[in-house]
Order: sequence, then C-alpha cells, then structure tokens
Amino acid sequence: MGSRPRQEPADSVVWFHSYLHGGTSSLISTLTTLITFPLYKTVFRQQLHSTLVREAVAQLLREGPLKLYRGVAPPLLMRSLNGTLLFGLQDTLLQQLSLRDTSAVPRTALPALAGLGAGVLEAVLFTPFERVQNVLQNSRNDTSLPTLRSILHRLASKPPASGYYTAFLPVLVRNALGSSLYFGLKDPMCETLRACGCSPVASSFITGVLNSMVISLPLYPLSVLVANMQAQVDGGGGVRSSWKRLWAARQHRLVLLYRGGSLVIFRSCITWGITTAIYDQLKRRSRSSG
Repeated sequence: MGSRPRQEPADSVVWFHSYLHGGTSSLISTLTTLITFPLYKTVFRQQLHSTLVREAVAQLLREGPLKLYRGVAPPLLMRSLNGTLLFGLQDTLLQQLSLRDTSAVPRTALPALAGLGAGVLEAVLFTPFERVQNVLQNSRNDTSLPTLRSILHRLASKPPASGYYTAFLPVLVRNALGSSLYFGLKDPMCETLRACGCSPVASSFITGVLNSMVISLPLYPLSVLVANMQAQVDGGGGVRSSWKRLWAARQHRLVLLYRGGSLVIFRSCITWGITTAIYDQLKRRSRSSG
C-alpha cells in the first residue's frame, strides 16, 4: 500500500513518453505520406472505379496539378494524431492489463489484447477523418462539394451512421485486427531479427515492413469496401448491400478486388517501417537516459 503512490508518477512518465514517442515517430513519417500522396490517390481511384494504374494516372492528369493534393489534409492530421494515440493507448492498456489478474490470458498475448483495445478507440476517433478524406478524393464530389467546409457542413447535417461514421463497422474490424496483429507480432519479430544479428534500428524497420505486409494483405478488401462506402456523400446503404455491389462490380474476382493493392502495401510498408524504427529508437533512448 505504501509503495503504490511512489510508482504512479513513474508510470505516468512512462505513459507520457509512449504518447510522445508515438506522436514524434508518426509526425516524421508524415513526410512519406506527403511524398506518396499522389500514389495513394491513384490507388484510391483504383479502389473506387477498378481501373488500371495507367487509367487512374490519366484521370488525375486530366484533373490537373491543383487538384492532385485535394484531400491531403485529413491523412496528414490523422497520421500525426493516430500515432500519438495508438502507441500511447496501447502502452497504457498494456500496463493496466499487466497490473491485473489476467491468468486466463497468457502474458505473451497481452500486447495483442492491448492493441485490440487501442484499435477500437482508434476507429471511434478517426473514422470521421477517413470519411472526409474519401469524400475529398472522389472527383465526382468536386462540383457539388468544392470545399472542405462544404463537405463538413453536409456530413454534419446527416445522422452519424450516414454522415461522419459511414462504414464504421468495417473500419472497426480493420483497425482492431490490424492493431492487435501489429503489437502482438512486433516484439517477437524484432527479437528474432536481433538474434539473427540485425542492428536495433534495422530490426525495428524490417519488423515494421513485415508487420505491415502481414496485416495489409488480408485486410485490404476491407479498405476497398470502406473507400467505396465513404466516397459517396449520399446513399450507399449498409455493409452487406455495399459488399454485394462491390463484389458484383469486381465481377466476383478476387484479383480485381485487390487491384491497386500492391501500391497500398508498398506505401504502408515504408511508412510503418520508418514509424516503428523511430518509435523503438526513441523508446531505447528514453530507457537509457532514465
């Protein structure tokens, strides 16, 4: 009892460092988001219209350079805040779980369980950002909703399920599973690479790359579904009807559903490799200085 008050400030410092390091690593990695945004927008058009790369690029070229970065603000803001909360919340939940009697759950599974909780909160907080981003990137909305303010006003006038929280269920499943896999695999994978002789920075970067690949491949169809549900301001229907339309539009072929997936996975691998390497390096420095 007497020792507990002395531990709480230390725990608070650790939690603060997790939020700070997550935010810093994600802020730095937003440079890759800015640089690769035209690539991301090309993929989005493929997800939406099931076009070839050259057709999506030609479409963007016709729209001109002024519209190339339309929709870049939400992902930049979301990326910075996302890292801050994702890493911070996961570490906070992990410490809370570690303090409780969790004999029913192996301790090795606690990082994945904490990642699952962090992914759920991430979906609640960031679905509106993704919704706005997808509306902005759909060129069919340029005439009726030319500005960010007009989009925000239109979405705010709708009920949450058809406004800011359209496609919340697939976002929730994707983010929760993705975060759980990321944090569950991160440390074991990193330790294995270190045992094989990789340097700390290299092992963290490779872990981020491999982790992203493992997560992105099975969850990519959910991202396609989310993009198609959120790109339209009006209509769209529920998850089941939207999936049926999407699957029919892709001619019931998995290869067409994954069109553009290689570009998404490549971008995600680079981003998460950099983010993981920076986060782990900051965490190691914090521990050594403490």
